[in-house]
Amino acid sequence: MPILGQNQYGKAENRVVKITRDGATHHIKDLGVSVSLSGDMEEVHYSGSNANVLPTDTTKNTVYAFAKEHGIESAEQFGIHLARHFVTSQEPIHRARIRIQEYAWERIEHSGKGAHSFVRRGQETRLAQITYDGEAWEVVSGLTDLTVLNSTDSEFWGFVKDKYTTLPEAHDRVLATEVSGRWRYHWTDDEQEAPDWDDSYEQTKRHLLRAFAETYSLSLQQTLYAMGARVIDNRGEIDEVRFSLPNKHHFLVDLAPFGLENDTADGAVYFAADRPYGLIEATVLRDGCEAKIPTDLTNL
Repeated sequence: MPILGQNQYGKAENRVVKITRDGATHHIKDLGVSVSLSGDMEEVHYSGSNANVLPTDTTKNTVYAFAKEHGIESAEQFGIHLARHFVTSQEPIHRARIRIQEYAWERIEHSGKGAHSFVRRGQETRLAQITYDGEAWEVVSGLTDLTVLNSTDSEFWGFVKDKYTTLPEAHDRVLATEVSGRWRYHWTDDEQEAPDWDDSYEQTKRHLLRAFAETYSLSLQQTLYAMGARVIDNRGEIDEVRFSLPNKHHFLVDLAPFGLENDTADGAVYFAADRPYGLIEATVLRDGCEAKIPTDLTNL
């Protein structure tokens, strides 16, 4: 006899933009919020009874109403407000998972009156996932589409070679990647003091960027570990960091047919290949902590 397994439902990618006016100075928060709820939902699957179902349209409306009523202090805090509401206000709902993408804006400096003009900032997208079951919290923050490059201080040699190996050893190469990272907070219940979510995000990003820039790299794996280790060493509120780093290969162009030497010493020319690409992934943990972030970051 078939039985129902794990299930959830909700409203995905509710796009909410909150503009707060402080006199002539405006502040903007731009989020994509996905709500997923689970609990006593067997009957809606077995018989079609909606007696325990809060409509997904209601979850959408709640996102917009909470943006007005509670404001958006940070992606994490907004997700906490929503998760607590769904679990505590609806008895059949036992667990809420809120996933948030935040799109950053920065002010355009100009000579006119007021500070109300913005431009989207960079490629980076801030991420947050908040899960609550009525007792314990799990908050995972992160980012994606953060492209970084070191034009030197990177090597790759001494690797295994077989009859299919054609890659030459490199003692001075370009190292580039597009960082997808997630970090899990130690904060799990309301009795603990919650982190300053915005500051923690900015400081974590700063540490991982500094580690990328300051590590003389013999492999992208070494750089990944240095990035995660620096976050764990410097951010006591974080227990686990997981990175997915595609290796954005840059190959020296063969200019010999044109009578030119392509020498790194006097300004080399590279071909930037977008695929195929090496994909380096790993988790860095605080000693004694258990890994909980999924290995497939697209599922978070």
